[in-house]
Amino acid sequence: MAMRPGENPSNGGSGPVDAIQKDSSRPQPSLTELRTLMQARRAEAIQAWRSHLRPDTLLSTLRRIADETLRSLLKIHPLPAGACAAAVGGYGRGELYPGSDLDILILLECAPDAAARERIEALVAALWDIGLEPGLSVRTLEQCRHEAAADITVQTSLLEARWLAGGRTLFRRFREQMQRDLDPRDFYLAKRTEMQQRHARHQDTPYALEPNCKEAPGGLRDLQVLLWLARAAGLGTTWRAVARTDLLTSAEFRALRRAEQAFKRLRIELHLLAGRREDRVLFDLQPRLARVYGFVDQPHRRAGELLMQRYYWAARVVCQVNRLLMLALEEHLFPRTQDKAAALDDDFCVRRGRLALVREDAFERKPSLLLKVFLVTQQHPELQGMAAGTLRAMWHARLRIDRAFRDDPVNRQLFLQILRQPRGIVHALRDMTMWNILPRYLPPFRRIVGQMQHDLFHAYTVDQHILMVVRNLRRFTMPEHAQEYPLASQLIADLDDHWLLYIAALFHDIAKGRGGDHSQLGAAEVRRFARHHALPRESVELLDFLVREHLTLSQVAQKRDLSDPRVIHEFAARVGSRRRLAALYLLTVADIRGTSPKVWNSWKGKLLEDLYHRTLAALGGEQPDTRTILALRKDAAAAEIRRMGLRDESRDAFWSQLDVAYFLRHDANEIAWHTRHLYHCFQGPDPVVRARVLGQSEALQVLAYAPDRPDLFMDICTYFDRHGLSIQDARIHTTRQGWALDSFIVLLPEHDRDYRSHASLIEHELRASLTDRPAARRDAPAPHPGSRRSRAFPIMPSVTLQPDELGGNWRLSVTAADRVGLLHDLARVFARHDVSLKMAKIMTLGDRVEDVFVLDGSGLEHPRGQIQFERQVLEALGTACDTPPLLSSTTPTTALP
Repeated sequence: MAMRPGENPSNGGSGPVDAIQKDSSRPQPSLTELRTLMQARRAEAIQAWRSHLRPDTLLSTLRRIADETLRSLLKIHPLPAGACAAAVGGYGRGELYPGSDLDILILLECAPDAAARERIEALVAALWDIGLEPGLSVRTLEQCRHEAAADITVQTSLLEARWLAGGRTLFRRFREQMQRDLDPRDFYLAKRTEMQQRHARHQDTPYALEPNCKEAPGGLRDLQVLLWLARAAGLGTTWRAVARTDLLTSAEFRALRRAEQAFKRLRIELHLLAGRREDRVLFDLQPRLARVYGFVDQPHRRAGELLMQRYYWAARVVCQVNRLLMLALEEHLFPRTQDKAAALDDDFCVRRGRLALVREDAFERKPSLLLKVFLVTQQHPELQGMAAGTLRAMWHARLRIDRAFRDDPVNRQLFLQILRQPRGIVHALRDMTMWNILPRYLPPFRRIVGQMQHDLFHAYTVDQHILMVVRNLRRFTMPEHAQEYPLASQLIADLDDHWLLYIAALFHDIAKGRGGDHSQLGAAEVRRFARHHALPRESVELLDFLVREHLTLSQVAQKRDLSDPRVIHEFAARVGSRRRLAALYLLTVADIRGTSPKVWNSWKGKLLEDLYHRTLAALGGEQPDTRTILALRKDAAAAEIRRMGLRDESRDAFWSQLDVAYFLRHDANEIAWHTRHLYHCFQGPDPVVRARVLGQSEALQVLAYAPDRPDLFMDICTYFDRHGLSIQDARIHTTRQGWALDSFIVLLPEHDRDYRSHASLIEHELRASLTDRPAARRDAPAPHPGSRRSRAFPIMPSVTLQPDELGGNWRLSVTAADRVGLLHDLARVFARHDVSLKMAKIMTLGDRVEDVFVLDGSGLEHPRGQIQFERQVLEALGTACDTPPLLSSTTPTTALP
């Protein structure tokens, strides 16, 4: 993130503040004096920072001030006999940010007695008194070994330990033991798992609008992971040392160092602006940061947007280098004695299961291979991606994509072929973005890379939102998502040339940030693209319509009265044909669901479906129906209620408390069921709970009617959790009298099929629970321990665990070699982690299986539980020991500038 041209951060050095003078004749300072002196020296160091802006200098100066203050404090509150104090974590690494606390390890020969505990407690209290916020742990050598073996985070922190005071011999023994216990292969596998889980917690993207500059993909932690792994592999402890190996080119080293220094400066500025430890680039800090960096507002672009676009460009530098070095380290740590390349064609071969180049200068000799490499990867699903050498050569050759390259008919056809492939389109586009191929091939796309969106619903930058929309369109074509998108799956299956939707998605927001109507500007861009790529006139017109009108269906559905026949016919006239209507519906659903996981809900989906069906009828020539869906639904419910023997007056009295949204959210059978149980008591005073069995003991539908309050939904969910009931659907409504009318579809635990007994039990217990309002709630189960070691197969196993868009379930995807008993072994892992299986899609491709599971389980709500669950799934897949398994999440992509 080179925030200013010409900025040249130093690699560090001595700070501007003199060290505390050691004078044995001088009396020991008091805690107040120590605090005052430390604060003055920190203020001086930060003031000097403004003049030199060298991150390493400030970080080492703050670390040195903390070291010397701590050693002075230990003269007042000494350590227990034989103990030593060590800095660990970032403090041990020699870096101390303005808002960071001090990670300190008190290492003991044996368990502390009462006197030792008293000394340590006095030291901790004194640390707080003088303003040093300690993250202190007290351990024996054996305890350190045990915790390091159980937790990769602890092991990493201890590996960076630096002596501060006390017994040097004990510290030396500790360092030697930590080094002996370190297995580079196990360490690599565990850190990769940890990194991928950390990325998943940040939605697998560096392009969040408020990114965490330390923990998010492309942040400082990704660089630290590489140094930790290089150290474990014996390749060096600094970037300069790593650069002397063959893992980094000189250009990559320079780009990496620039990005590292930029991120360090950003984190320093965040701490100083917030006045505390703050690693998130929050909206309210972005304008202030922009001023610090010297950015000013421009026409159609805020200063904060310019700042953040530089941030994203730097983040993808880190993402690129991280990916390159992770592959290189894997090859270094897991060498194969027989690594023969299998030729695919004259230009590409397969090495270690990855796509490699036959000649290192292939991209320079044949620039069209810069697109063909993605097409070949799509056409060979058995590949595990591209080799590090391929990625490196592609990055160095990216400048070959110029106007002549874009005008070449061969390259234009290659690009269209990528979009027409039956699989791998999303991965291809993400990788093309990461390595700066797509932004160079589509110059308009380059302008929105890292472009912020200042609204209340987008969670990603423009380019990443576009890729999310393409991903959603692809999901409509996949059988495992048909239940989630039933209408969309049906429509896209019947739509000719549905791959045109991917082009529409690429261009629908491509003109954002220019000023003016981005839909109209984007339509002009997509027309130009379609003509240049020799698409038929009908396709050009469809693409123009989709980009120009991509907001229309959503606006009509959510802002117009769909019961008005004139609204439907005006919209039908604007659409013009069934094909356009289907394509616009698909693009709209994908677009909304690509804005943020929190934006989409079933109510919006219902509105869009209603508009689609009514417009389809209007396009078919049907006359406007004077009775709306609402009236039809009420009529059907009323007829069913009369069969129950209920008077119309009683029904109408209850219905008068309900608004239109209620009747649109529930079908006639549900409305009749609710009315039957609530017509005589809808004015209270006591809660009502009813439950019924659906289908052939397939599920339970639960009705909860009670005075509304903020924590009502949470209390109901707590009850279901306590009884092992899995919520499949929830519909929340509030009557005009302020009562909550909530409806749930729940499943019993897999081992329990007695739905009728549970229906009666729920009616009694949940009603009592809503009346008594118990405060106690069940805690999440403790995560199960698991091995860090994973073994490999000739077909490298991979596991992806991600939350779904609605946030209620988890989607587990596994790829491995097929064998007898595989599903049985996976099911045992699910049971061990208290995970409920909701859906499974089993696909066997010869000796390869690609299975998708939809899971539910409270143990997966915790990051550590997720890591352990994935590790045990890998073990169940039956890995070998000479090649690492692959834990993957759909990693959002970035590109080196």
